[in-house]
Amino acid sequence: MNWDFPTPHIHPVTPQLADIDGLDHTNNAVYVRWCEQAGWAHSEALGLDLAAYRRLNRAMAIQGAAYDYLLPTGLGDELLLGTWLTATDGRLTMERRFQLVRAGDGATVMRGRWQLVCIEIDSGKPRRMPAEFCDVYLPAVVGTERPA
Repeated sequence: MNWDFPTPHIHPVTPQLADIDGLDHTNNAVYVRWCEQAGWAHSEALGLDLAAYRRLNRAMAIQGAAYDYLLPTGLGDELLLGTWLTATDGRLTMERRFQLVRAGDGATVMRGRWQLVCIEIDSGKPRRMPAEFCDVYLPAVVGTERPA
């Protein structure tokens, strides 16, 4: 696969009948759901799950999101959703990127980008990342050399 960044966390997905809209392709909102699933799966694979977030009273919340829908996908297409952490200030913010690739021909069908901010769960207010977040997330950050 021609991934935008090295060593993606890969989340395989396949559009089901309920994912298909009136234009006979995967509805754009489904890609957003898949990105959320992939982001959580990556965080859990790194060692931070929802229980850890609750224990620390901190979470990485989506502050902004952008998706570029490049090609349609359809019922039964085998897709690979790669995700990476691509930037952080090491204190409050991180960036997560996504690339959805059709397994059959390697075509990139969607790219996404999240701007994340660390919040205190109880108040919803921005708070500095706890040491445990820094210890887990910062080593996982890859470079952002890919052109926009």
